[in-house]
Amino acid sequence: MPSADPAAAVETAMVAVRRRQTRRAFAAETGGDASQQVLDAIEAAGRTPIGVNGIAEALGVDQPRASKLVAAVVSAGLVRREADQQDGRRTHLVLTAAGRDRLTEVHAFRRQRFAAAMRDWSDVERATFATLLTRFVSALDQRPAGGEVRP
Repeated sequence: MPSADPAAAVETAMVAVRRRQTRRAFAAETGGDASQQVLDAIEAAGRTPIGVNGIAEALGVDQPRASKLVAAVVSAGLVRREADQQDGRRTHLVLTAAGRDRLTEVHAFRRQRFAAAMRDWSDVERATFATLLTRFVSALDQRPAGGEVRP
């Protein structure tokens, strides 16, 4: 039975989504492992250069952990390091062809799973859900007027 409090219902649903995404089997199927998280962060940065510190921030991990994660994707040939043209001491992370191919495969797999979960929904329900979920996630990225609320 859904909660009378919409925020509580959303919290419960989001915890369930997070739990499913971190299960090893689903993570392996969808690329939800740490390597995929690094690729997703690089892709999300778009044309904005991102380095190890940016990966640490995006993933919510400390810099040493981010360095290990980046080293793994570099070793796997999914990412390469490029020198910053303005500051040779800094490096940016760039997807390789193999990294872009992996992202394409993972996007296709995720979209198939999401489409299957919504297969019994009407076109209007799917469009409404996409709009509201996108709006919800965007709002999470914004800081409240009085500063960020922390437990």
